[in-house]
Amino acid sequence: MSTEGDASNTVCGMSVAIDVVGGKWKLHLMWVLAEGPQRFGQIRRLLTGVSEKVLAENLRQLEASGIVHREIYAEIPPRVEYSLTELGWELSAALRPLEEWGDRNRDRVPGRPLTAAR
Repeated sequence: MSTEGDASNTVCGMSVAIDVVGGKWKLHLMWVLAEGPQRFGQIRRLLTGVSEKVLAENLRQLEASGIVHREIYAEIPPRVEYSLTELGWELSAALRPLEEWGDRNRDRVPGRPLTAAR
C-alpha cells in the first residue's frame, strides 16, 4: 500500500480497484461479460433483480473506466454489444481467486446473499 512518488501514485492500488468494481452489480456484470459479448437484454436476463436504469448506469461506469467496450453495429434496428476490454480481462483474471474463495466458503459465510450472477 505504497503512497510514495508523484501524485498519481498517492492512492493505493486497492482503492483504485474498489473504485472500479465497487457497487452491487459491477462484479456480476464482469462475470457475465467474461462469457463473451452480450447485448443489453441478454445481460438483464442473466442478472436477475437489476433494473434497466441501474444496469445502464453500471455499464456506462465500467466503460468510462476502460473495463467494458460498447460496440454499436450499423444495422437496422441498431445492435449494441458489450464486452470486456483487455483491461477488463486482466481484472477478471484477478477476480478469479475471489470467486474460488466464495465457492469454497459459501456455506461458512453467515447471511450471504442468495443472488447468483451465473
